Amino acid sequence: MAEGNAFILKRNNMNNRHKVFVSYHHELDESYKKIFELRFGNRFGAIIPGSVEVGDIDPDLPTETIRKKIRDEYLRDTSVTVVLIGAKTWQRKHVDWEIGSSIRNTKANPRSGLLGILLPTYNKYYGREDLSKYNRGTIPPRLFDNILCGFASIHNWSEDADTVQEWIHEAYLRKSRELPDNSRDSFGKNRTGSTWTD
Repeated sequence: MAEGNAFILKRNNMNNRHKVFVSYHHELDESYKKIFELRFGNRFGAIIPGSVEVGDIDPDLPTETIRKKIRDEYLRDTSVTVVLIGAKTWQRKHVDWEIGSSIRNTKANPRSGLLGILLPTYNKYYGREDLSKYNRGTIPPRLFDNILCGFASIHNWSEDADTVQEWIHEAYLRKSRELPDNSRDSFGKNRTGSTWTD
C-alpha cells in the first residue's frame, strides 16, 4: 500500500515548478489524495509516481539508511512535501519516514519544504468547530516539531488552487531560510492510541 505520491505543481503566476510529494494515510485518506492530485496536480502539471510501498524497505535497517534510501530512491528531486492529515495519519510509520527523509539533505538531493493540510476527515473525527485549533498529539510528531521551529506550516483543507499553490511556494521558499528539526527517533512500527505524547 502506498503512503505517498509525487507530482509536479506548476505555478501559474511564476515560472517555478515544484515537484511535490504527497504523504498520507493510504488506507483512510486515499480519496483525499486523489482529490488533491486531480484538483491541483492535473491543473498545474503531470502526475509522477513516487511512493513508498509497505515491504519496500526493511524496518530493521538503521534509521540513517532508511532515511537515505527514501530520500534518494523515492523522493528524489522533490522540492516540497505535503502531508495530508486525517484522523490517524500521525500513527503511520511510512508518513514519519517520508517526512524525516524529505527534510534531510543528501549528496544527491537537497531537503524539501514541508507543510501539513488538515483534511475534513480530521475535523470531523476530532469534532473541531474552531478550525484555527488542533491537538498537537494528533499531528504527525515530526511535522509538529517542524511547525514549532518554523520550518513547516499547517493549514485547513482548501479547494482553492491559488491558495494551495501559495502554501506550496511558501514552503519551498522557507526551506532555504529555516532549518528543520529531524532529531526525533524514527517510528519502528505503526502506532496506536488516540494521541502521541513525548
